[in-house]
Formats: sequence, C-alpha cells, structure tokens
Amino acid sequence: MDKLKHIRAGVLDIAYAEFGPRDGPVVFLMHGFPYDIHSYAEVAPILAERGCRVIVPVLRGFGETRFIDASTPRSGEQAALGADLLALMDALQVPRAVLGGYDWGGRAACVVAALWPERCAGLVSVSSYNIQDIARAMKPDAPLSEYRLWYQYYFHSERGQAGLTADRRGICRLLWQLWSPTWPFDDATFERSARAFDNPDFVEVVIHSYRHRFGLVAGDPACAEIEQRLAAQPAITVPTITLDGEDDGVRSPVAASVHATRFTGPRTHRWVPGVGHNPPQEAPRVFADAVLELVAAAKQAK
Repeated sequence: MDKLKHIRAGVLDIAYAEFGPRDGPVVFLMHGFPYDIHSYAEVAPILAERGCRVIVPVLRGFGETRFIDASTPRSGEQAALGADLLALMDALQVPRAVLGGYDWGGRAACVVAALWPERCAGLVSVSSYNIQDIARAMKPDAPLSEYRLWYQYYFHSERGQAGLTADRRGICRLLWQLWSPTWPFDDATFERSARAFDNPDFVEVVIHSYRHRFGLVAGDPACAEIEQRLAAQPAITVPTITLDGEDDGVRSPVAASVHATRFTGPRTHRWVPGVGHNPPQEAPRVFADAVLELVAAAKQAK
C-alpha cells in the first residue's frame, strides 16, 4: 500500500493503490473515516490472487489525495464522495465494477450504485443502505443511538473543530476503540493509518461532512444536483451483499432491517460475529469472500 499511483479525476488528484491483473474484473474498495486504505491491506491481495483488478482510492481529505484547485469547497458531503468515485472510474476508463466499502467509503459506493446502477456490477456495503436522509436528520433517534453519535454533535461545535485540529490522532484512536471494542489493534496498525490524517484538508472535510449531514451547512453547489437526487432516497437495484459487525459501536443493530426496503434487487444480509465498525480490516476473509461472490455472479450474468 506504500507505492501509490496518482490520477486527476474530477476536482481531485487521487492517490490509489492497485493490485492484480489489468484485464481482470475490476473491484473498487472504499475506506471510511477515520481510517485509510490500509483497511484493505489483507483484502486486496486475496482478490488479486483470484484474478481481480483491485483499486483502493484514498478519499478526499486523506493521505496523498489533493484538491486540484484551492478554490474548490472542502466538502465532505455524500454527493461529493459519490462524485469522486464516479470521476475516478471515468478517469481510469472503467465502465463497470464491483464496489465495496464501509462508513464514508460505503456511502460513496451506495451513491454510485443507486444513481448509476449501470456502472455497478455488484455492491458490498457495510451498514446496509448508507445514503443519508438529510431532510429527516433532525428527527431524534433512540437514546442509545444518540449516545453513539456523540462525536458528530461534538464536530458541530467550534470546540469540536478545535479539538480535532489540536489532536486528530487522539480523537481518531478513541473512535477506533469505541467503534470496534473487540478489535485488538496495536500502535503500529493505528499509526500506519493515522498518517493519512495529516492531509492539510482533513479537518475541514471531516467537519463539513458531519455538519452537512444534519443540514447545518450548505453543500458544494457543484454537487447540488446529486444531493437532490439522493434526497429522494433512491432504491439500490444492483446485486448486493450487506454486512454488519455484531460488535459495531456506531450502528444500531436495527438498521439492517429498517433499510431492507431500500434494496429492490437481489440482496443478502450477513452478521459478522466478533467484528466492529471496520469489517474489511477486522475480518478480511469475510469481506473478500463477499466481493468474490458478486464478481462470480457478474461473470455468470454476462
């Protein structure tokens, strides 16, 4: 994961890792917050060994990915994440691929799968339907769910922005611990990913993401049309496997059933025991097997 490629795609110069044969079925693996591409350090080689061309992009605001223009809004909204993935597919001339992701990366994959299904051969999504319903974001949730979102409310405040600016590693490490309480990651594993948080746009993108999803700040005007389409909560029609870690410290276990109606195509949901919020890094074989199942199904469907 250390030797990254770069390509201009949309508003970004995107850094990405690539594995496997160039003529293999293409898979995009999208990381979340506050993680990085090393979430797929074990998944990507498994897929490459099975003949897949695996592309693992660094999200906006992370690692070596950079905005091309200083005037581009440092947006972390869902439409921007989806647009980035679509632009990367276009730049790499990939007409169709299996998309997999969790957290922010899962959201990007869900956006593309929902709005451009012809580009998605299959979807592996952690936390099921990962498209935000911003219009209803201010509706209170169950107390336990609200408690789990403390960090989001913290980021709504100037104090939270100052806290993230002052100690991004401390906050992010705490989130790793709370979100995956049974994952015994070590200092080296965390630091390998934490270097991605040194991106100069990290704080601005993160803060915008957590404020925008509650309707507290405006989005990037360039993404307005996509956000308008997402406001309709479009169904996901492509073949999908959804995963939830049984020990996820963020997502409520009821989310999987609540979101079931958002999938109108073939969908299988799987609970992963002993796993928290970062399944590809905590259970790489489970995640890889889900991707390979969709790759095989797409081949058969041709």
